[in-house]
Amino acid sequence: MAFDKKLLEIVACPVCKGKLEYDKAQQQLICKFDKLAYPITEGIPVLLENRATPWVAE
Repeated sequence: MAFDKKLLEIVACPVCKGKLEYDKAQQQLICKFDKLAYPITEGIPVLLENRATPWVAE
């Protein structure tokens, strides 16, 4: 199942309420402000702070 990019218009980081960016290669949503990556499982973003992983800019 693919992630629907239209969701980016309505979802926000659960920590800072900021915009998220889609990382297609890693299948995750990234908050650059908090440096957190939220996984996308079966096309559904898992926007739980305890499921986020640290994000490092490449």
